[in-house]
Amino acid sequence: MKAIAYSAFGGPEVLSVTDLPDPHPGPDSVVVEVHAAAINPVDNYLRGGHLDGVLDTHFPAVPGWDVAGVVVQTGLDTPEFSVGDKVFAYARKDVVGGGTLAERVALPVRTAALAPRSLSLVEAAAVPLTGLTALQTLRRAGVTEGDRVLIHGAAGGVGTFGVQIARHLGAHVVGTASAANHDYVCDLGAEPVEYGEHLVEHASEHAPEGFDKIIDFAGGASLDSAAALLAPTGTVASIADARAATELGGHYVWVRPSSEDLATLAGLIDDGHVRVEVARTYPLEQAAEAYRDLAGGHTRGKIVVTVR
Repeated sequence: MKAIAYSAFGGPEVLSVTDLPDPHPGPDSVVVEVHAAAINPVDNYLRGGHLDGVLDTHFPAVPGWDVAGVVVQTGLDTPEFSVGDKVFAYARKDVVGGGTLAERVALPVRTAALAPRSLSLVEAAAVPLTGLTALQTLRRAGVTEGDRVLIHGAAGGVGTFGVQIARHLGAHVVGTASAANHDYVCDLGAEPVEYGEHLVEHASEHAPEGFDKIIDFAGGASLDSAAALLAPTGTVASIADARAATELGGHYVWVRPSSEDLATLAGLIDDGHVRVEVARTYPLEQAAEAYRDLAGGHTRGKIVVTVR
């Protein structure tokens, strides 16, 4: 099969189109014919070797954890799926290697679910990592109806899902974003505030007694203002800054594969509570250019590599 792979750590230049053997399904896995695979910033960190102490890499490594496609082969014990099913998955495994930027990929059933009926497979590929990250972080923080929630990075890939899910849960949401993205954040259902030196002043206008939950999807200096903005009994959760747990008594969240959570996201999408935005698509042969685009930052919506 045709795949994008790299045999040494480095930048996008180490990626090349490669012929690799077709994958075989394990007892609890299915083989999926890939239609589309979204790319994420973590792919660049992995390819650069920056997470080598967290996950082992097997070369030649095929990147990618987000995928949508059609089941073409099932394992010995996979009653969840049948050949012909349209699925989407957060295909993170215990090692980096057999990723989703390929014509076929083997998926453990714990990583996959039936794709949302209302989306194309290109759109469905844009959901798993960012959607799961948002859902699991909000759940860990305990966001519930009536909460005053501040979401940092509200216009980003994870933040877009986070705002919509928090609003569906009945929370009052304020989101940090650049001025250029304020209309977009409003459209998602949050009240926008611009990050920067006046953040505390402007955010406090929306929650004078403090926020019940502060959710950090942006990292950097986002949590510098947490102590000033958090209600006395409030909770902080971050996907990018360990201070949420070590200094603020909250949660540092690393997204986990979950077929159940993917099914929850599919339901929210099909019921019209969450929409998905694809920024751009690239064919498989231009995957390196797609990663250069991603590294440029400020992409609203997901970049998706199309395979079929």
